[in-house]
Amino acid sequence: MLEVSVTRPLPALTLEAHFSAGRGITALFGPSGAGKTSLVRMLAGLDTPAHGRIIVNDRPLFERAATGPATCNIPPQKRSIGYVFQENRLFPHYTVRGNLTYGRTSAAAAGKAPVTFDDTVSLLGLEALLDRKPATLSGGEQQRVAIGRALLSNPDLLIMDEPLSSLDLARRHEIMTLIERIRDQFDQTIIYISHSIEEVIRLADTLVLMDQGKVQAFGPATDILSRPALFPFTGGSDAGTVVEGIVTGHDPDHRLSRLDTPAGLLTLPLVPAEPGERLRIRIRARDIAISTRPVEQISILNRLRGIVSAVHPAGSGSVDVTIDTGVPLTARITRKSFDDLGLDVGTEVFALVKSVTADAYHRHSGE
Repeated sequence: MLEVSVTRPLPALTLEAHFSAGRGITALFGPSGAGKTSLVRMLAGLDTPAHGRIIVNDRPLFERAATGPATCNIPPQKRSIGYVFQENRLFPHYTVRGNLTYGRTSAAAAGKAPVTFDDTVSLLGLEALLDRKPATLSGGEQQRVAIGRALLSNPDLLIMDEPLSSLDLARRHEIMTLIERIRDQFDQTIIYISHSIEEVIRLADTLVLMDQGKVQAFGPATDILSRPALFPFTGGSDAGTVVEGIVTGHDPDHRLSRLDTPAGLLTLPLVPAEPGERLRIRIRARDIAISTRPVEQISILNRLRGIVSAVHPAGSGSVDVTIDTGVPLTARITRKSFDDLGLDVGTEVFALVKSVTADAYHRHSGE
């Protein structure tokens, strides 16, 4: 469990962060300059808050009142925090094996049950790389070694500061799969920094939304990402509802998959997932149409019955209409369409969702 309540003046803003997070992946999400890296540097002890507190697993790492000296400020090397930087920062003169084993002694001395070398090497697929130097590795291989080194320090908290920023798309998906396995296999508390909404949708269990040095909201990722009031921070015109479901089957002839969700059965483009696998999908608000009566002769495959539960102004003559379909599904329509349909809170409607607009993101079995 992580508890954070810190304040620190920075050159361009004052950082104020107040949130808590449990096991799993907590994403710090926001634009460049939001204060994400400054915040995790304080968690790691590399920078010092003006005042506040940082507690990991009931162990205070930093405590200081608004006035007076700090009553607790544990040095970085004694905080039991693993840190994976944007750049891998491997030791060039060490082999992969040497980089992985660096720092293991202090973890063992703390009396913890260590993450084993063999388990880590196997999980990250590093067996064939152990005797090589970092300069001979690809970017994805170097990042896997950096993650392994952080894991083998047996941390109470693992920080990943935009670990995919320098990788190509294929390597990003590879490392995201490894991060999910780390969460599932080691029951690890992970703080994951990103300004990529796609990474956050796929990985985050908890989301801390930051902007201009402030935490705008925090909580379950699917909830935060689906709040219309937060759409300006979570994707703008691409924002929408994030829904989780179970793959029930495929229609290979039409290249379609079926997903059982709390909103009902959804059809989406064919995904490489086995029946029973959990997916998280994003349905963009701008790609949902609304009807007040059943529609039969139409190409849209997903037609969900629901009740209008909220209406939010969206600017530029548009409104965001939230429909309770079993999950709160938000559609962005024009004000004219809203008025012509006679919509209001409590109106029974049908949400028409184009299958091609649902982006699918794998979720692994640890949830």
